[in-house]
Amino acid sequence: MTTIQGQGVCGGVAFGKLKLLRKSSGKIQRHHIEDAEKEWERFQNARETASRQLNDLYEKACNEVGEENAMIFDIHRMMLEDLDYLGSIRTYIQEQKINAESAVSMTAETFSEMFASMDNSYMQARAADVKDISDRIIAILSKNEVDGFTLNEPAIIGAEDLAPSETVQLDKSKILAFITEKGSAASHTSILARTMNIPAVIGAEGIMDDTFADTDIIVDGFTGHIYIDPDMQTVLEMQAKKQQTERQNELLAKLKGIKPVTKDGQKILLYANIGSLEDMPAVYANDAMGVGLFRSEFIFLESKTYPTEDEQFSIYKSALQKAMGKRVIIRTLDIGADKQVDYFSMPKEENPAMGVRAIRICLTRPAIFKTQLRALYRASIFGHLAIMFPMITSLSEVQQVKELCEEVKAELREEQIPFRENTELGIMIETPASAIISDKLAKEVDFFSIGTNDLTQYTLAIDRQNPDTTPFCDLHHLAILRLIHTVVENAHKAGIWTGICGELAGDLSLTELFLAMGVDELSVSPRLILPLKQKVLSCDVSEIKDNLLQKLK
Repeated sequence: MTTIQGQGVCGGVAFGKLKLLRKSSGKIQRHHIEDAEKEWERFQNARETASRQLNDLYEKACNEVGEENAMIFDIHRMMLEDLDYLGSIRTYIQEQKINAESAVSMTAETFSEMFASMDNSYMQARAADVKDISDRIIAILSKNEVDGFTLNEPAIIGAEDLAPSETVQLDKSKILAFITEKGSAASHTSILARTMNIPAVIGAEGIMDDTFADTDIIVDGFTGHIYIDPDMQTVLEMQAKKQQTERQNELLAKLKGIKPVTKDGQKILLYANIGSLEDMPAVYANDAMGVGLFRSEFIFLESKTYPTEDEQFSIYKSALQKAMGKRVIIRTLDIGADKQVDYFSMPKEENPAMGVRAIRICLTRPAIFKTQLRALYRASIFGHLAIMFPMITSLSEVQQVKELCEEVKAELREEQIPFRENTELGIMIETPASAIISDKLAKEVDFFSIGTNDLTQYTLAIDRQNPDTTPFCDLHHLAILRLIHTVVENAHKAGIWTGICGELAGDLSLTELFLAMGVDELSVSPRLILPLKQKVLSCDVSEIKDNLLQKLK
């Protein structure tokens, strides 16, 4: 038996075989070739193979997601016939006498930059398509064909790291646990694992050893221990731990239907954070009172091109209908930093966490933003919708957002499309700037939601994606707690409510303090709703409020 110690970021015990997800290095060796015609023929063979793959993908997608959503593979197949694209590759091979992989890579770079620089959003989206088909051909030429990572049976996923766009494309029904060598507790893969209630361990150095592939392993998401080819004693111990966890969950299930009210009568809303319609059943299964954070960016991450207004409308409408009258707070597009979408063709940034992300993208690309706003307002008549805007740092940003909302509403009125006029608008407080001026911002919106993940990152100057900064990341830092208290006080003075939707919302050691502050809502991963409710029911805040708040001084 081999034991690897990582950091557990989602509790639970999982048994299964380890499947290693490897990424191509992406490095292409350029070399001189003697026979240009033979090299061109090699490219043509690879192109035909790619075309067959795309045809198979198109047929499969038609059956699974419909013809409209399958069209992207047909577009890619047609791009393989583009004479300019093929001509560029042939020129590189014949005139520069370089290998086909390099010719394809150089052509892809040229064409991607050309498409990305165009004003038309449709043509800009083709930049990612050129890269996609070129990567496919290069993989075939390099005999490194990886046509997606598929699981034929339930397994535990091991990877060096996982980007959000990769994670959302995995078949979640077959994932027993996540293990990564890199990553952080605040990464979006960790957050997704908690949303899915799947055991997850990060920082597990050595897990990508080829000798571990397809081996029986046990993952303890509580302690971060990974047992490879475990002995019988370990199997029995971990089976007992898994059974104990299941019994505890059964006890928590008895709290369903009981309202979260402290012993001294203080009420609080307990909402769920989700990333897709697939997560809606977990909202009900865990007795959440609503959805405090619907991460709309996953609609964009799961798409090969910009999702249309109707595509977004359909998803938002379904979410509201499934909520059956419960409030659903949908956060507008929040990409950038660690959540990159190829077809947005965002320029490389030295420090993307501080760069053009979230609301900054929306305000600089208003056509994309207004498409989302139109879809949201159209869906508003199907339930209790609230719209939330991320990464606000100034009053002017909120005013610009509200102006765009009014433009969208005016357009819908003109087109006689129904929508709910009084749809709640809120903002995320996740920067020190917005927390400090929250008294001003509170006069402009209907609610605040404090995103403690980014608030911690920006307040402590800690990169949430960098595991080396973990020892310096004090989640209970006085500065963070004071900012949260300030935001809550300023919100209440202005007559609006405040929630917390970051990971601190589920930190049971802070629940009493948040109640003492007067936080109105806590939004957490669905699996944390019942443990959080149990904590709330056990509190008597009136007896300890003064002492708790004294610690903030």
